[in-house]
Amino acid sequence: MTNFATQQDLVDRFGSTELVQLTDRVNRPPTTIEATAVSQALADASALASGYVGKFYKLPMASVPQALVRATADIARFYLWGSKAETDGEVERNFKIAVAWLKDISRGVVQLDVEGVAPAQPEGGSVQISAPERRFSRASMRGL
Repeated sequence: MTNFATQQDLVDRFGSTELVQLTDRVNRPPTTIEATAVSQALADASALASGYVGKFYKLPMASVPQALVRATADIARFYLWGSKAETDGEVERNFKIAVAWLKDISRGVVQLDVEGVAPAQPEGGSVQISAPERRFSRASMRGL
């Protein structure tokens, strides 16, 4: 499975200072980004997103839409914060928004522009009715 976002995406969106503070468990004061912790959070976030996105889109994607990168980054950030995230704070709020957006994708409410091709819509069946021949018709009632 491929990650939908990278460590650099997290740095670009949230800054290296935040990632250093969240991941460096060895140095005091924190000085470096622990790549293992970031990779694990990104893998977990991508796995969650794949569960929703994989319903309509073939994975792995040749190119990941920026909206999916943003959602995955918000989820990974929430995972990195863990229990330190404030209840109803920015981190948790962005996580909930990202998950709700992914749920909309899985329901077909939101469509991703993947390589310029919209996903195939689920095919519906046609309605068929079967009934016996009519007993009374204009022809059979003629002359009555």
